[in-house]
Amino acid sequence: MKITVQSSKAVKPDYGDAPAPSTTTVVPLTVFDLISFDDYMFGIHAFHPPSPPTAALEAGLARALAEHREWAGRLVTADDPAATSRRRGILLNDAGVRFLDATADDGATLESAMPLLRQPTPEVRRLHPSGPAGGDGEELMLVQVTRFACGSFVVGHAMHHAVGDAFAISRFLVAWGQATRGAAVDPVPVHDRTSFFAPRHPPRVDFDHRGVEFVKPSSRETKEKTNLAGGGAAGDGDDVVVQHVRFSREFISELKSRASSSAAGRPYSTAQCLAAHLWRCVTKARGLAAGGETKTTLHLAVNGRARMRGLPEGYTGNAVLWAHPCTTARELLAAAPLGRAVELVRGEVARVDESYFRSFIDFASSGVVEEEGLVPALKDPEAAELGADVAVYCLLRVPFYDVDFGGGCGRQFFYTPGYYPAEGVVYILPPAPVVGDGSVEAHVSLFSRHVERFRGCCFSIDDGEAPLEYQ
Repeated sequence: MKITVQSSKAVKPDYGDAPAPSTTTVVPLTVFDLISFDDYMFGIHAFHPPSPPTAALEAGLARALAEHREWAGRLVTADDPAATSRRRGILLNDAGVRFLDATADDGATLESAMPLLRQPTPEVRRLHPSGPAGGDGEELMLVQVTRFACGSFVVGHAMHHAVGDAFAISRFLVAWGQATRGAAVDPVPVHDRTSFFAPRHPPRVDFDHRGVEFVKPSSRETKEKTNLAGGGAAGDGDDVVVQHVRFSREFISELKSRASSSAAGRPYSTAQCLAAHLWRCVTKARGLAAGGETKTTLHLAVNGRARMRGLPEGYTGNAVLWAHPCTTARELLAAAPLGRAVELVRGEVARVDESYFRSFIDFASSGVVEEEGLVPALKDPEAAELGADVAVYCLLRVPFYDVDFGGGCGRQFFYTPGYYPAEGVVYILPPAPVVGDGSVEAHVSLFSRHVERFRGCCFSIDDGEAPLEYQ
């Protein structure tokens, strides 16, 4: 599939008749912004015809940026009088967002491209901007609108993670759609990045955050990336492929029923059951059962909006920490481990509660990080290497499917995070409303040598009873 970019321009906030605000304000990044990935998040959103004209999308984007100025700004590093070192922030200079207008050549239809989107390959990158290197002074958001011969269109984005997490990104995209339709932006964005995360006096660090959110930087300048899961090296020519799987309503119901049969209290959630199930499947596909005592950890993003009192729905920054349930491959893949694995997931997620979030804020703001030379774990290459671990991003509650640009096209009918060639990374995606069958999709990144084993177990529920197979 050939994509041609017809034009590229910077779209800046449009304040209408209101006076333009100062363009010298710097908003310091919060402790949650600073520990997030220093990179771009990608996404692709597909719409049926008729499509709004390019001018309408640009105008809507400009109006949305007037409400969400962060995305039109630039990252800068400045002296922070309250800190012992220089601190990054967002300069609200209204420099703008990069807008690319593109077409699919040779009469390509969106239907012909759907197999590419449903089973992501590197080619899918043509439908979203690649993003710059991510350094200070560079664009924080890039969007690409690709039109197809059938009248359908795709909106691809690259948005910097330091500015906001998946919820913040989805809220901006929804606002863009609302502004394009001429509707009021709802929820109203909340830009306060200071008061919500103020440390307590005196600080109360009730949990150990060393070795969890913060680590000592790797002592090695280079690291041979060895894949602990299967004995091969990551650089031995074995490609990472993304497997797209759809779990039916019936499968999910049975999975939850079996996992919850021995649960104390309320039944387990869909997210908890699927995270545990896919953790087991990837571990089994990697051939770790024979390894027995090999430690494996599930890294699961936890949204602080549901944990911290007073943090509003429209908060525009990052508010995520991670739960890290850990066990051995032997225990994870034992004869009847499903309920125990889900129980472990629930327990660790529950532990990352408001008291944990507040303890993290106090620790990260105390000066200890600078004094001990610690770095965010997500930014240390050695600490971030998954090896035998699995990282799950559950997007079930992220409102990507609320994006609607009007013009008759209606809400998007398909969303994908794109192609992420990072082995062991799993995305659990919200079901498309147009499908409406209660199914849930997942993208699972694996080395190609593990794909067949994964396919052989991902639709099987093995919990000590007779395994059930779903097709």
